[in-house]
Amino acid sequence: MRKIGFVIVNYNDAKTTIRLLNQLKEFKNIDSIVVVDNNSTDDSFVQLKEQENGNITIIKNSENKGYASGMNTGARYLINKIGKCHIIFSNSDIIIKNAKDLNTLSSDINNEVAVASPVIEEHGNLNRGWKKTTAFTESLLNLPYISRYFKKKKLYYKEEHYQKDKSYVDVVSGCFFMVDSEALEQVDYFDENTFLYYEELIFAKKLEKAGKKLIVDNRVKVIHDHSVTIDKNIKRINKYKILKASQRYYVKNYLKGNLLEMALLYITNKLSLFILYIRCLGRR
Repeated sequence: MRKIGFVIVNYNDAKTTIRLLNQLKEFKNIDSIVVVDNNSTDDSFVQLKEQENGNITIIKNSENKGYASGMNTGARYLINKIGKCHIIFSNSDIIIKNAKDLNTLSSDINNEVAVASPVIEEHGNLNRGWKKTTAFTESLLNLPYISRYFKKKKLYYKEEHYQKDKSYVDVVSGCFFMVDSEALEQVDYFDENTFLYYEELIFAKKLEKAGKKLIVDNRVKVIHDHSVTIDKNIKRINKYKILKASQRYYVKNYLKGNLLEMALLYITNKLSLFILYIRCLGRR
C-alpha cells in the first residue's frame, strides 16, 4: 500500500484546523501532514506553527491565490517529501472517527480509479457525489426553485446506486477526498484560475479526459461539521459573486459553452444575484 499524505488548507481558522490535527496525531497510518496557511490575516500561522513536529509541517503562502493554489502547494510538498503517495485533501472542519478508514480508501485506488471519497455526513444529510452537468444545466442551477427540483431529480444519483460497497460517480465533494499522486501530476494538479468553488467539478473533468474514474466508498463515513452560522449580508453576496465567477470559468473552459449558453448563464447569474439582494434586504 502506498504512503498516505494529508493536506489541509487554512485561512483564518486555526482553532478548527488544530482540532483536526489533534485527531490526526493519533493516526499512525498517515506518513506526513502538511497545513498550508493561505496568508491568513489573523495569527493563524503563529498558532499553527506551535503544532509542528516531525510528522506535521506548516507552510505559509506569501499571498492567498485561492483554495486550489493552496491544495497544489501542499500536494507538491508531499510528493517532494515522500514520493508517490495517496493524498487526502481535507477541509479543517472534518471529523474522522476511524484511522483504518483511510487505509480502506487507499485500497480503493488503482490504475483505473484515481479518486476515492467517503460518504460525507453534513448536518444529517449524506453527500455521496453527483453527476456531471452541462452548460445548459449549470444555468438551471442558478434558478432557486428550479435548481432544487433539478438537483433532486437529475443531478443526484438514486439511493440504489449506493447499495454496493463502492459506487462510481462523476464528481466527489471537495471537502474530503483521496487522490493518487501520479494521477494528480498527470492532469497537472488543480486549476488555479478559480479562487474558490468549482474545484471538484474542474478536477473531475480533467480526470475524465485522462481516462480516470472516481468512486465513493459506502463503507466509510466522515463528518463535515461546518458552521451553520448565517453570514452577514454583504459577505454572503461577495461569496456568491465568487461562486458565480468560478461557474462561468468552468462552463466556458471545461464545458465549452457556446455564445448562446454563455448568454443564458449570464442572464441567470444576474437574476439569481438580484433575488439574493432582495432576500438580504428583507432580512435587515
